Amino acid sequence: MHKRATDVNADTADRLPRHRDLFIGGRWQPPATGERRQVTSPSTSEDLGDVAEGAEDDIDAAVNAARAAFKLWKKVPVLERANTLRTAALRLREHAHELAYIDALDGGNPITAMLSDVEMAATNIEYFASLATEMKGDTIPVSDDVFAFTVREPLGVIARIGAFNHPFLFTALKAACPLIAGNTVVVKPPEQTPLSSLRVAELWSDLLPPGTFNVVTGGRAAGAALASHPGVAKVAVIGSIAAGRAVMRAASDTVKHLSLELGGKNALIVFPDAELERAAAGVVKGMNFRWTTGQSCNSTSRVFVHEDVYEKLLPMIVDEVKTLRIGLPTDPATEMGCLSSAAQFERVQGYIETGLKEGATLHHGGKRITSKPLDKGFFLEPTIFTDVGMSMRIMREEIFGPVVSIVRWKDEDALFDDVNALEYGLTASIWTTNLSLALRATRRIDAGYMWVNDASVHHLGIPFGGFKQSGTSREESIEEMFACTQLKSVTVML
Repeated sequence: MHKRATDVNADTADRLPRHRDLFIGGRWQPPATGERRQVTSPSTSEDLGDVAEGAEDDIDAAVNAARAAFKLWKKVPVLERANTLRTAALRLREHAHELAYIDALDGGNPITAMLSDVEMAATNIEYFASLATEMKGDTIPVSDDVFAFTVREPLGVIARIGAFNHPFLFTALKAACPLIAGNTVVVKPPEQTPLSSLRVAELWSDLLPPGTFNVVTGGRAAGAALASHPGVAKVAVIGSIAAGRAVMRAASDTVKHLSLELGGKNALIVFPDAELERAAAGVVKGMNFRWTTGQSCNSTSRVFVHEDVYEKLLPMIVDEVKTLRIGLPTDPATEMGCLSSAAQFERVQGYIETGLKEGATLHHGGKRITSKPLDKGFFLEPTIFTDVGMSMRIMREEIFGPVVSIVRWKDEDALFDDVNALEYGLTASIWTTNLSLALRATRRIDAGYMWVNDASVHHLGIPFGGFKQSGTSREESIEEMFACTQLKSVTVML
């Protein structure tokens, strides 16, 4: 028997998912090993109950259920599939506050930001539903006696392995394209923040045919089994570069399709003609302090400021950071929450200590917040480093926390060499009032998604994805829909 939350009040317990087992083939079932994982709130240390610890046998059961369901689901008319997902989106909106509350309590992100995640997921699902009939093939001219054409067909079972910073979003939204395209899905939620994925399964359990949508909670063993399973046609991962490499290795034996959205160590560049007040706000926005406490792959954690405006802009950035309202994630007034787990907190603190040892200046923040009511959680002050060298680890490695490094630059060629020096290439942000300069800069930066005079925002329909080792895929656009299909060519002799 699973254990429900014991330390929280009854109202909170009622908003958490009631089912804590594995959702496989339309049924809730315990893990084959009987093992379970304890879930604790990172903001209050409250006991949130436990969840099933799925492993290889459970993954096998989920994939087999998804393969059986695929035979039927792919035959459902495409507009019927799309309408089913529109209903799923509506159900998310109806339970928006509940879903946002779960992610805030379980993951540490502010509830107001998590409400935005729910709306984003629902809107994106509706967008993809509207593209359902755009999964078209082509006719190809050959000769008068040959009719040649292509058709797009679903792949089969698609595995989705999500990250802990947006657990609900990466479960609900990222299942939409595969399902609308006629595939079936097995979701492996992040082990740190599994609860909202279980709630999605509860909300969708009567909408989709059994086996079409499956959720297996668990750790690395479950993820590895899913990535290597011969019955999985595609693995889609959101995570670190190390996680992406591991999945690629596991998927190689069966030559699976892959979709990898991986880490970022992204640059924000301020030119001397930038509007400095907007740029200062853009630094805070780009770091995603308010959205995920800096735990975001597209956070612009390397800020390059031209020497002519450095001394003026730096205090403006600090003033902007000081306005952040840090508090309990479940409080609607909170703008910045806490880190998602003890392990993540220790990781970020380790980088702060490393930065100091390597000679960087801790210009602001960097300390754990111990005042009540935040004393039991993993709350960390937003942190600004200056005097950062290009060889320092805090400048080269993804910290995945509320830590930003600010450096000055003067030579444009050297600037772009430094911006492009890393293995990452996910996003970049450019601040200037000179449009020609901005467009030239976008051509010189090796990144897949760029903003000019903005940061962090994703616009629906614009492909999102990275260069270099930041990923292989493009999502949030029709390209994501196409990537959930395979192309078949047919020639007919007339």
